[in-house]
Order: sequence, then structure tokens, then C-alpha cells
Amino acid sequence: MILISEDVWGAPFQILEGSFPILRNDDLWSNPEELKSSLKDVTALVVRNRTKVTADVIAAAPKLKVIARAGVGLDNIDLKAADAAGVVVVAGLGANAVSVGELTLGLALALLRNIPMHDKSTHGGGWVRTPGRELSGLTWGLLGCGATGVATAHLIKGFGCPVIGYDPYAKNLTGIELTSFEDVLKRSDVVSIHMPSTPETNGLINSANLSLMKSDAIIVNVGRGEVINEADLIAALKEKTIAGAALDVRAQEPPTKGEIEDLPNLILTPHVAGITSQSQLRINQILTSNIELVLNSKPATHAVGALKESSN
Repeated sequence: MILISEDVWGAPFQILEGSFPILRNDDLWSNPEELKSSLKDVTALVVRNRTKVTADVIAAAPKLKVIARAGVGLDNIDLKAADAAGVVVVAGLGANAVSVGELTLGLALALLRNIPMHDKSTHGGGWVRTPGRELSGLTWGLLGCGATGVATAHLIKGFGCPVIGYDPYAKNLTGIELTSFEDVLKRSDVVSIHMPSTPETNGLINSANLSLMKSDAIIVNVGRGEVINEADLIAALKEKTIAGAALDVRAQEPPTKGEIEDLPNLILTPHVAGITSQSQLRINQILTSNIELVLNSKPATHAVGALKESSN
């Protein structure tokens, strides 16, 4: 039995359903106890980012062989517990990198050209022609130079932007000048965040570090919401420490409406950077092919975690 606990579906899963029974419950992620009670006979679990696959959840699934993550972040899955239980974790790493890069670029352009403000004003009958700023030639800084950061760098090269980046795990990236975290903040006109949520990254963008940025700089977060201290960002946007921000991710998802939603120099989107029809097809193809491989006792091609080596 394959269990899908979130809104993951498409043609590849319809094809897979011809070989394996599939149970779909898009809201199962919201009820951990019901999730655990549903796992007795499950051999494959398919999740996005809302399902918390804890050690308890894995222990409740004695027949579980594979966890398939529709996306790139793995912070909602206890990889150590999966490894210890002999459960292979697979993910479509890199499959949505172009999608994330395109939205990152789009959000930056929207901020620089005041597109939300102009749209709202013109819809209301106005015709206020406030000047914006060109992206061309500005320095773009990447915080995190994995697949989505590299895809973003590739796209913005067409604008003639020098690209600098900070990533302690990256080496010798073509077209990206790797430098320190502080240097990225100080030199960049646009900063985009592509970092996961870890003890080292959580709260990294705080009042002290925001103060290092140029007053006319903007910041775009398509990584994880926990990387930004939202209270400090609100203060920075109000005080014009920085010119603007765009958040596709939040520390709490979905968030509770508050002060941040009323800021005029902030764009908010609902964690959709990696979600396009093309990326979802690519991801679903990767997941279904890997589920089929593992359930047929064959090595996975997109395994992560400690079982990666034995699955490739």
C-alpha cells in the first residue's frame, strides 16, 4: 500500500496506481495520530513539507520501505530514524530548481519596479508613474549555493549582474564569486536566500545582519522561513533599513495574519517557488520511478540520507 498524506498527484501516480494500491488523503498531515494509525500496512509514504515524518511515525509503519518527498527540503523527515529502520528516503532534488530560480527573479523584479503597488493603484483607477529601479548591473548575492541558488545565478546572468554567494559547503562554482556571509550582505543590491532550516541558519537574518545591508537593497527568501527573524525584518522594513523584501516561505505555514501582511514594501507568496506544472511532473516522475524500484527490491536512483550509498 502506498499512502499519500498531502496534495501530491498527477499522471505518473495514476500510472503507478496500475501496479500498486494507492490511498490518498491530502489532509492526513494535519492529524499525526490518524497518520500513525494509517501506516500499519503501508510500504511507501509520499509527503510534501507539511507531514512531520518523525521517529514515532516511522515506528508506526513496520512494513515501510520508502519515503518519497515531493520537494527538496528534508527538514520534515527524521533521516536518522529512517536510516535506522532501513527505510529509503527519496527526493526530487534539483527537479524544481529552475522553477525556484524563475520566481526568485520575478519577485526581485516586482520589488524593484514596484509592480504590486502599480497594479493596485491602476486597478483603483489611478495612473501614478512612480520610477522603479533596473536590475541590470546590480550585484546579486546568494545565501546558499545549492541547486536553486545556482539556477537563480544562471538566470540573472542575462541581466549583466555580478553574482556573489555564501555557502560553506560550496566550492568552485562557475560564475559565482564565493565570499563571506557578511560580505554578501554588505555588497549586494539583491539578496536571495536558498538555505535550509538548520540550527546554524535559523534566525540568521536578524536586526544585526540586516543592518549590514545597503538601505536600498532588497531581500528575497525562497529557502526556509525560519532563516529570517520576522520581527526584526518588520522593524527593518518599517525603518527603511532595507528597501523591500519578498517572502515565499514563512516560519509558520500557513501563517497567522499579523502586522507583516500590512507592510507596503513587502511581497508575500504562499510557498510556491518550486511549484509549476513542469516541476511537479519532473518530481512526480522521479518519485514514482523510485517508489517502484524500491518496492521491487531494486536500488533507488534518487536516495538521500545514510542509505544513499547502498541505494545507488
